[in-house]
Amino acid sequence: MSAETIETTDTTDPYLQGALRDVAEALAVGRLPARVVSDPALHPAEMQRIFARAWVFLGHESELPNSGDFVVRYIGADSVILCRDESGRIQALSNSCRHRGTLVCRAETGNSAHFTCPYHGWVYSNTGDLVGVPAMKEAYPGGFDKAKWGLRHIPHLDSYAGFIFGSVDPAAPSLGDYLGDMTFYLDLIAKKTAGGLEVIGAPHRWVMGANWKTGADNFVGDSYHTLFAHRSMIELGMAPGDPNFASAPAEIGLQNGHGVGVLGFPPTLAEFPEFEGYPDEVVDQMADSYPTTTHKELFRRSAFIHGTVFPNLSFINVTIAADHMSPPTPFVSFRLWRPLSHDRMEVLSWFLVERDAPEWLREASQASYVRNFGPAGVFEQDDAEAWKAITEAVQGPFAGEGLLNYEMGMDLTPISDWPGPGQAVPSGYAEQNQRRFWARWLDYMSQPPAPRGRA
Repeated sequence: MSAETIETTDTTDPYLQGALRDVAEALAVGRLPARVVSDPALHPAEMQRIFARAWVFLGHESELPNSGDFVVRYIGADSVILCRDESGRIQALSNSCRHRGTLVCRAETGNSAHFTCPYHGWVYSNTGDLVGVPAMKEAYPGGFDKAKWGLRHIPHLDSYAGFIFGSVDPAAPSLGDYLGDMTFYLDLIAKKTAGGLEVIGAPHRWVMGANWKTGADNFVGDSYHTLFAHRSMIELGMAPGDPNFASAPAEIGLQNGHGVGVLGFPPTLAEFPEFEGYPDEVVDQMADSYPTTTHKELFRRSAFIHGTVFPNLSFINVTIAADHMSPPTPFVSFRLWRPLSHDRMEVLSWFLVERDAPEWLREASQASYVRNFGPAGVFEQDDAEAWKAITEAVQGPFAGEGLLNYEMGMDLTPISDWPGPGQAVPSGYAEQNQRRFWARWLDYMSQPPAPRGRA
C-alpha cells in the first residue's frame, strides 16, 4: 500500500493517518518507524481495524473433548466462551450478558450445560439460548421474547486440523482463504500421524510488559536473534555448536501476512537427527498421514520450524537437547500474543503432542517444552527480556521518531525449487517475513473500522 493511498482512506484521525503514511514510506525501503511498535495511540485502532476483522485463534478441539466443556478466550478485547454444546457442536459465544453486559462466565475453564449471569441471574444454555429469567412474571408482566435475547454468537467460527479460529467480522473471508498456503505448513506440524495433535493440560498463561507485535514479529521470521540472544544455549550444548546454525535456509513468505521459517534445509546441520529425532513409531506413520510425500521429505530434513499466523498466533516445532550429553527431544508449542494494552500482553502457550506418540515421548517432549519454552523456560526468558526492552525503549519521544532497520535479505534471490508453497529465500537471516507482516498490519490499519451489526 502506497503513502498516496493511505491519504485517502481515513481523514478522521490526522495522527493515525500520518503514522500509517510514515510506515508505508519506510517499509518501501526496508525500514519501520520505531513508534509503531508500541505507540499507545495505535492500540485502540488495532482493536477496531485488525482484531475486529481478522481470524483469531481461539483454541484446539482437544481442549473440549466432552459435551459441556468450555474455555474462555479472547478476540482482541472481546471475551469469548468457546464451548461444546450438548449435541457435540462447538460454539463461540460473546461472554457478555444481554441484560446489563456483565461477564456471564467467570471461570476460565470447566464443564457446564448453562452459564448464569452473577448480576441478575439470567441463565443461558451452552448453545447461547436464554433459558431462565428470575421473577419473570413480576419483572416483565407483559412478557418478552427470550429467543431474541440469547448470547450473541461470534459471526464466523471454523477450524483447521483441530485448530479453532473465530472472526467477529460478518464480512470476513472463509478460514481457508484467510490461511491460504499456511495450511501446507500447519499440516507439516499437525499431520505427522493419523491421530493428529492434542493439547496436554491447560495453556500456560502469563502477563508480559511487552507489546503483542514483538512476539508475532519474532516468530514470523527472526532466526537472526538466535545468534546472540540464545548464545548461552549453544554454550550449554543445548543447541548446535555453530552459532550460525539458525542461518540455514529457508524463510518462507506467505499471503495475508503469514510467514514460516524452516531451518535445516538443505541438510547442513549434521548435529540434528532426521525428522527432528521423532521415533520410528511416529516416523513410520508419516507416509500415510501426511497429505503429500513432499511433507515427509521436507520434515525429514528440518530441524526447527517456526511461524506466525497473522495477527497473533505463533508456533514452533523444534528439537532441543537438555544438555551436551543428551539427545535432542522434539516438541510442539502454539502461542498466542493477546494484546492487553500498548505495552502489555498476555501470553497463552499450549503444549501439543501426537495422540499416537508413545508414552515415553509424550513425557520427554513435555519436559523439553517446559524447560525451554514454558513460562520460566531458558529460551522464553531470553525472548521476553528483549521484547520488554523494545517496548520500553521505543516509547521515548526521541527513540520513537527513529527508524528501525528491516533491510536484511532484501537482496536475496528466492529459491526456485523450494518444495512447498510461498516465496522462500535461501537464508534464515532475512527479514522478508517481518516486512510482509508489517505490510499486512498496514493494510488492516489503513481501512476504516467496519460497520457493526446490532443483533
